[in-house]
Amino acid sequence: MRLWRRTVASASYASLPKITRGIINLNNGGVSPSPRIVTEALVRYTWQQEDATAYTMWQILEPQSETIRTGLAELFGCDREEIAITRNASESLEILLMGMDLKSGDEILTTTQDYPRMLTTLRQREKREGLKLKLIQIPIPPKNLDEITAAFEKGITNRTRLILIAHQINITGQITPVKAVCEMARAKGIETIVDGAHSFAQFDFKQKDLGCDYFGTSLHKWLHAPKGTGLLYVKRGKIEKLWPLMAAESKQASDIRKFEEIGTHSAAIKLAIGEALLFHNGIGGKRKEARLRYLSRYWMNRLKDVPKIRFNTSFEPNQSCAIANVQIEGTNPEAVGKYLFDKHHIFVTPIIHEEFQGLRITPNVYTTLGELDCFCEQVELIARNGLPS
Repeated sequence: MRLWRRTVASASYASLPKITRGIINLNNGGVSPSPRIVTEALVRYTWQQEDATAYTMWQILEPQSETIRTGLAELFGCDREEIAITRNASESLEILLMGMDLKSGDEILTTTQDYPRMLTTLRQREKREGLKLKLIQIPIPPKNLDEITAAFEKGITNRTRLILIAHQINITGQITPVKAVCEMARAKGIETIVDGAHSFAQFDFKQKDLGCDYFGTSLHKWLHAPKGTGLLYVKRGKIEKLWPLMAAESKQASDIRKFEEIGTHSAAIKLAIGEALLFHNGIGGKRKEARLRYLSRYWMNRLKDVPKIRFNTSFEPNQSCAIANVQIEGTNPEAVGKYLFDKHHIFVTPIIHEEFQGLRITPNVYTTLGELDCFCEQVELIARNGLPS
């Protein structure tokens, strides 16, 4: 705890998110609160943008976003000319999934636990163009990462052209063996898209640790950037063949910026990403990961031996970090989630999937041990006595 206090002090307590303690927020997986310096920067850039708007926004502020591209590339460990700044992971991944030249009969391989929006996107192409979406099941949780790699390998056919793999599955927190899957795919001539919506800035890694062709993430999750910011990585040699969602001029064919052609948009939101990078780097990626692991294991270890408690997330450090899913046997997750919020102001994420169900619990660096104790106490009572009527 003392080490953590010294670490956060280096990033300044005054910079921490201004959040209400009237709610115990254990859903930081959807969006995370921005530090004050990010919110203040967003306001400052917005006011600056509104001063002689057309000139200020396009001649002064927008060109400055190139510094944000550089900062994001440094954090991800790639060339700045391989990074596009988008509005969220969904946009980044839709650019990839909708922009690839695939033909009828080509197969795209992913899992039954993939993010619903991505599955919907692929089903649209399946319906419209005759592509084939192939879904594989993976254990919940797996005994080891090799089980996931084996499931992907077994799902490959001579028609497989693309693999979509979530670096961290949003509903369980399962970290997947991305590098092993990407290496296997590359050997078979199959391209790989990594959905990093939940992994980026939660735990420490670089592009070389993944070995993927493409990567997309949101920045308003674990980087704490303004809402509506994302990142797209495209390996430099693959930019030209990929179509943007919105048309770009032919001279931009090999320019990563063609994926940023969305019409008029606020420069302020982009620029405030810079303060989010400062905050993240001030804490340090490895220290932040260590704190998140400490918080998740704190509540998981307290509940692991409680009767009627089942975890849908592995305790192994290479399989999970801040996100975990827990089930109270004999209860409905939605009813439990409603009770926890209505009676105790504890905000969690109920998950009901055709293969499992439970509560997704996602603390963040500002979460206190007292808040986790409060959550655990209520879960223990429900497991012991049932959900109060």
